[in-house]
Amino acid sequence: MPTISENHKQTHMADKKPFEREFLAPKYWPIWLSATAIYPFIYTPLSVQFWLGRQMGKAFYHLLGSRRKTTLINLKLAFPEKTEAERVRIAKQVFVNQGIGIFETLCAWFRPNVFTRTISISGLQHLVAAQQAGKAVLLLGGHYTMLDLGGRLFTQFAPVDCVYRPQNNKLLEWFIYNGRRKIFDEQIEYRNMRKLISRLKQGKIIWYSPDQDYGLKHGVMAPFFGVPAATLTAPRRIARMGDKSNPPALMALHTYRQSPAKLRRGKRPHYHLTITPALEDYPSKDEVADAKRINDIIEGLIRIDPTQWMWFHRRFKNSEKGRTHYYD
Repeated sequence: MPTISENHKQTHMADKKPFEREFLAPKYWPIWLSATAIYPFIYTPLSVQFWLGRQMGKAFYHLLGSRRKTTLINLKLAFPEKTEAERVRIAKQVFVNQGIGIFETLCAWFRPNVFTRTISISGLQHLVAAQQAGKAVLLLGGHYTMLDLGGRLFTQFAPVDCVYRPQNNKLLEWFIYNGRRKIFDEQIEYRNMRKLISRLKQGKIIWYSPDQDYGLKHGVMAPFFGVPAATLTAPRRIARMGDKSNPPALMALHTYRQSPAKLRRGKRPHYHLTITPALEDYPSKDEVADAKRINDIIEGLIRIDPTQWMWFHRRFKNSEKGRTHYYD
């Protein structure tokens, strides 16, 4: 499998977003202060970063009341068989993992060699088979708490593009885009279908995460953890793009930290990547059945460790009745 080359790294430098003077405006000062406070710690041992991440996550759980409420509602919907105490424990760990994920992401951007030889992978043969058949690959991802580190770890096996939704905050967009350019070959804005089709026709691997609620304009209602949820139908449309005689293969990528959140001094975390087999007979004539099929795959991967998925997003905010669970 190909790995990142020097030429690959140079392409990132060519598409860097420029700095804008407006980023110095007072409304952006909180972001600058946060970045200044956190950035130096990515050069401390990972055990220190994990400790700081745990403390930040615990603080987030108590301070971000709306996110905490959303997380607990999501968990109650997805895991009705669990007790309230069990769901609270999971929710707290979600925030802890997100706190750690901040440092994992920053290291993925600025200290990628920290994670060399800390990973294992299963299902790589599915990707190899697709590439040997000359197929592009649509790699279905998820919003895991170690999101950008997952991309960095995957690039140790193959280069990958990503489809993304720009941040509303321009300074955050500048930070995130320029951080990710060191990971991905191309970052494809989700509305840029021309670029997406072009990359598919070139046989590229493209990471796309369809696990959030973007409404029903481009989606359908399909069960997710047994709950009707607005589900994107974009994967089935993308599957029809590219080379018509050799359509792209669809498979899912799961990334998670196997090591505990409490990392002892001198120890290194271990991460595991899972690539699922390529979907067969996809897409079908039934868009709801196709959406359910994608949701079932993502749900199965999340269940490996539910605390490492971002439950604080309103995954069930749209419903066929027009009333959501978050405002009852």
